Parts: sequence; C-alpha cells; structure tokens
Amino acid sequence: MLAIDRVALAGRFVKLVPLDAERDAPALWEQSSGPANDKLWEYLSEGPFPDYGVFLSSLEAKASSTSAVFFAAVDQASQRAIGYLSLMRIEPVHRCLEVGNILYTPALQRTRGGTEAIYLIARYVFEDLRYRRLEWKCNAMHRGSRRAALRYGFQFEGLFRQHMIVKGKNRDTAWFSMLDREWPQRKTNFEAWLDPANFDSDGRQLTSLSTLNGIAHEPA
Repeated sequence: MLAIDRVALAGRFVKLVPLDAERDAPALWEQSSGPANDKLWEYLSEGPFPDYGVFLSSLEAKASSTSAVFFAAVDQASQRAIGYLSLMRIEPVHRCLEVGNILYTPALQRTRGGTEAIYLIARYVFEDLRYRRLEWKCNAMHRGSRRAALRYGFQFEGLFRQHMIVKGKNRDTAWFSMLDREWPQRKTNFEAWLDPANFDSDGRQLTSLSTLNGIAHEPA
C-alpha cells in the first residue's frame, strides 16, 4: 500500500493531479511520440513507444501503481497534460522519498510551469507530508537533469557506479538531495523566481534560480 495519498496541487502555471491514463494519454502521446521526440526518452527506463496502445498501457500501470504516486502536470491555460512525474521510493519510517520518472514534453521544458511543478512537489513533501529528505537521482550522463537538480536547489551527494542496467546499458547514478532544514530558504528562492516581478515584458527572467540558490556547479 502507498504511504501517501493521491492529491492535487495547484499552481499559477501548472497543476499536478493524479495521473489518469484515459484522460491524459491523448495529450501526452501527441507531445511525446514520433522520431522528433525520441530524445525525451533517452534516459528514462522505458520508451519511446511503438504505438499508442503500448503507451496507454504504460500510463495505466503508472496510474495504478502501488509503489509510486504519479502526477500529471496540467497546463493551467489549456487544461492539457504536458508532462508527468512521480513520488517514489517512499520510506515513511525514515520520512524520505524521491521525485523521479520525470517526463517533461517540449511544452513544459524551460518554462515557469516546469519549475513550478518541482516547487509544488517539494512544498507538498516538506510542508504537508512533513518528510525530512527529498531525493533526485538521474543517469550520470544526463547533464541536463544534473543541471536541473542543482538549479532547483538539490545538493549533489556523489555517484553510485554501475548502479543499474537500463535498456541494456550501464547506468552510473548521480544522487542529489534536499533536506527539510534547507526547504525554507529554497522555498523563498522558488517563490522569488516565480514572482511575475522577476520577468520582463518579454517573459525573460531578471534573476536566475541558480543565482538565487547560490549553486553554480557540482563540487569536485
């Protein structure tokens, strides 16, 4: 049984709602299928999918998972799903869990909504669930995910060498974490970055989240 409930988390740009395969699959398939989107799946444990039926079955399994809670990231303007993520490896005894299985379609990548989704998850984990530790793990070769973790305020903890075999290839895993005692400052930084006053009339940020978090790169 899951240790946490399936809830909806609303933001200005996106809302995170429990993944519903029938509702969300058409929009997600449209935005993640085809050769042009193969790179979206490069570092995920599955995909790209050969057809809609296989993709739908995968989403159905995620939506009914008893070991992870999957959320669809829904654009507030269009009310269409534009990505998904999950809370996984949930350890209530230690009050620790991981945000993972992250798929951001092009409509969510490099947007305020993409950042807001992580803010909403972290706020839920630390303020509602009262967990102590939120983890972020990724393939060590996925430089984009590693940069994103640092930008969001996660701290690099090191590499687990030959940690997994994914799609027939070795995966060294980069580990990052955010702790409950770090959350108040991270929350302030997220909210400062998301504030409309941080963007000019063309939608360009005035101060980056990396600058606010004071983290430019992984330690040597």
